[in-house]
Amino acid sequence: MGPTRAPQPRGRRWLRALPAALILVVFALDFLTPRGMRVFPLLAAAPVLVAPWLSLAGTIATGGAALLAAVLLPLVRGRLPFGVDDIVPFSTFVTLTLLAAVVNRLLARERRQLRNTREVAEVLQRAVLPSPPGRIGPLTVAVRYEAAAREAAVGGDLYAIHPTSHGVRLMIADVRGKGLGAVRTVNALLGTFHEATRRAPDLPGVVRWLEERMQEVKRAEGGAGLETFATAVIAELSADGSTLCTANRGHPAPLLVHRGRARPLEPATPSLPLGLADLGVPDVPPDVPVDRYALPEGAVLVLFTDGVVEARDRRGVFYDPVPRLSRPLPPDPDHVLDALLGDLYRYTEEHLDDDVALLAVGLSRNAHDGPGGAPAVRPGEADGGRHPVRDPSGPSA
Repeated sequence: MGPTRAPQPRGRRWLRALPAALILVVFALDFLTPRGMRVFPLLAAAPVLVAPWLSLAGTIATGGAALLAAVLLPLVRGRLPFGVDDIVPFSTFVTLTLLAAVVNRLLARERRQLRNTREVAEVLQRAVLPSPPGRIGPLTVAVRYEAAAREAAVGGDLYAIHPTSHGVRLMIADVRGKGLGAVRTVNALLGTFHEATRRAPDLPGVVRWLEERMQEVKRAEGGAGLETFATAVIAELSADGSTLCTANRGHPAPLLVHRGRARPLEPATPSLPLGLADLGVPDVPPDVPVDRYALPEGAVLVLFTDGVVEARDRRGVFYDPVPRLSRPLPPDPDHVLDALLGDLYRYTEEHLDDDVALLAVGLSRNAHDGPGGAPAVRPGEADGGRHPVRDPSGPSA
């Protein structure tokens, strides 16, 4: 159940049809132009076009097919293919084909090096972010981590989930930046979250522990100010999984997927990311707004980093995960994450510009009826009504 890559669709297949299309176009142009004008040197562009996409054998085969077409063109028009005037064009043709083969090898080596670097980065990322158990009490858990196609450096995305005496506490966060600096901050947040989940009596206490740790990281880095922060969602599920509490620190809203509908759990009060509390009133501890929701049986909670909502298609339109998850899906976290990632790769044509971390928690259909389970909490009943519980199936409170 590790963070394995979802099956990716094949993108840009039309590029492989360019050589054949170009050869056909040159044939058509040759018949449409006067006899004294020869267009077959345009065929030399075919192997150059496919060099970045095909294998070495495919590039050379394209060059051979284009050369054969260049020989057939004069024959079809009733002239010899190897006249004196053809020596320079044919020499150029052969030279460009050889150059395309060299470019193909260089690009293949670069891709291989990038792939190896990304694999090392992903192994390191998974060592920092080990997979949680597949089941915690009444909850089923799934995680995914997808490295960006553009970056080989280890990113700052992280997730964590821990059962405690207060319930199951979980976090997803995105540290600004990449590389070793981001890794150090990720380790600091993971260690602090692990400690805070055991010792802090409530969710605001956990958030304050994380904020203090981020301030320490900033001081250790020489006070980088606005350049060191992390967006995060810190959440707590009650022991029976019926109630969810969330503290959103400038992070994309989690989605609650239930009965073919995905609903964003937007915070009632926006908050600054972790590490930016010092921008408020000096010496006054910032308030930690907490939203509470009643969770229906069979629901799946999906948390993700901004690599999902900042992904774009070829037109530059941002991806919206709500429509994809607002369809009939099995109430299984693994299935939900696979469906989301598969759709994301199709939307972006397999090109992610930023790392993506996802954490999904599924509530068993019988969780509330199990031993020691409590009935689902309805809006307004939690804590004697002092902190109303927002109903995720209705309008936001």
